[in-house]
Amino acid sequence: MDNRIALVTGAAGGIGEAIVRTLAERGAHVAAVDRDADALHDIVAKLTADGLKAEAFPCDVTSVDQVEALADTVERRIGPVDHLVNAAGVLRLGDATALTDEDWSLTFAVNTTGVFHVSRAVVGRMVTRGAGGAVVTVASNAADTPRTGMAAYAASKAATTMYTKCLGLEVAKHGIRCNVVAPGSTATPMLTSMWTDESGERGSIEGIPSDYRVGIPLGKLATPSDVADSVAFLLSDQASHITLHALTVDGGAALGV
Repeated sequence: MDNRIALVTGAAGGIGEAIVRTLAERGAHVAAVDRDADALHDIVAKLTADGLKAEAFPCDVTSVDQVEALADTVERRIGPVDHLVNAAGVLRLGDATALTDEDWSLTFAVNTTGVFHVSRAVVGRMVTRGAGGAVVTVASNAADTPRTGMAAYAASKAATTMYTKCLGLEVAKHGIRCNVVAPGSTATPMLTSMWTDESGERGSIEGIPSDYRVGIPLGKLATPSDVADSVAFLLSDQASHITLHALTVDGGAALGV
């Protein structure tokens, strides 16, 4: 990925942070995007101290104006974006009949509408340049597998998955590939926020019959780097004939669905 420019949202922690480091270690110049400016600048400082090329661009992906300004600023300061990774995401838990309007609206604003805002801004510029490009959206295995207490999250990720595939179908003629990586349980703060006691990790791995969860056949949680490596593959020239694809990275938790 030498001399490639990558824009990564959700870069201030978890999977997004791992993606930024992985792409930078492979030679990309990364525009790291997150609404948490302080955490974002700390992460970028660590990367640059390691000799990697990354710059911080604080932005709230739910804001159309901020996203349009982001796309212009990144291209002016770094150059045309070759790779886009939509990794920003939030999780609000609750039974489907008990979710508040705010829970639902925020989940879709970040997980779905945010992907739409950023993709429209960045991919639109890719189309205009006519030099191709690659997009990966980080969704979830919950987009295809129902989960108790996760109706808003699962629905938002299902919508985002299909949006990314439709986008990819439309821009394929411009040499732009659009794919999805769908993680399962990954060792991040988002996952641990779902655990109520010390048995949380065991439940994620072994399954919870009362919640209709079968567990993880490989017997371990994913690491953020596991997901980041999959994203890097789909962005790379090694995946040059792959588009409209959803790659599930969950240790078999969704039983191959």
